[in-house]
Amino acid sequence: MNTVDVARRHELILQSLRQGRRVGVGALAELVQASEMTVRRDLDVLERDGLLRRVRGAAVGMLTGEETPYAARARQRLEAKRRIGHAVAELLDDGETVVLDGGTTTLEVARRLTDRRVTVLPLSLHSVDVLRTADQVRVVLPGGELRPGELAFGGPLTLYAFQVMRFDTVVLGCCGLSAANGVSAHDLAEVAVKRAAVDASARVVAAVDSSKLGRTAFGRVCPAREVDVLVTDEDAPEDEVARLRKAGVEVRLV
Repeated sequence: MNTVDVARRHELILQSLRQGRRVGVGALAELVQASEMTVRRDLDVLERDGLLRRVRGAAVGMLTGEETPYAARARQRLEAKRRIGHAVAELLDDGETVVLDGGTTTLEVARRLTDRRVTVLPLSLHSVDVLRTADQVRVVLPGGELRPGELAFGGPLTLYAFQVMRFDTVVLGCCGLSAANGVSAHDLAEVAVKRAAVDASARVVAAVDSSKLGRTAFGRVCPAREVDVLVTDEDAPEDEVARLRKAGVEVRLV
């Protein structure tokens, strides 16, 4: 099977194990339409990433906290994130200066910028790794402390970067986006960095898959009206899209 099939299997397995449920290998094999041997190999991989716990003949989910770990999010809604990444990259002009937020959706944007002539300040080492060998991309690093797992920059050194630089566009990721409560994230240090990036940028483009719409996380980044463009997928709830458009956000469905 190709990597897309593997990613989809992993996504389905993790979805079935939400809230600490115990699910047998046989049931998982039926769910993902694969052999039990294949499922056992998948469970080994997911257990190594700390996303589940193996028990005799079954697996138990471990994703019960508020924020889903990066390793799990990297396996979720991949096709939608790839479409969003492509669409956001199309919004950026050659020569632009861009802040690229951390997260799995913005990572797909980074992958679409490797042959573009842009200046990028990535807020995650995941994006740095993608862009570091791109000949035409000028990569500017913010400094600061790295958040484990996310590998996102944070702290006073990161915030200082936005005091001395200005950008054409920030490509913003988030944990939640709603017309009522705006852009939000779980980690407060990350909230501060996102807020500083918004303040330092002339345009705010939110790259957010539809599962985040209508949700609100612990820390508020900015009101919805400060988002110029939202790029999301076609599964976005129509009522929330309508409310965001009424708030002045240009919403693009891909």
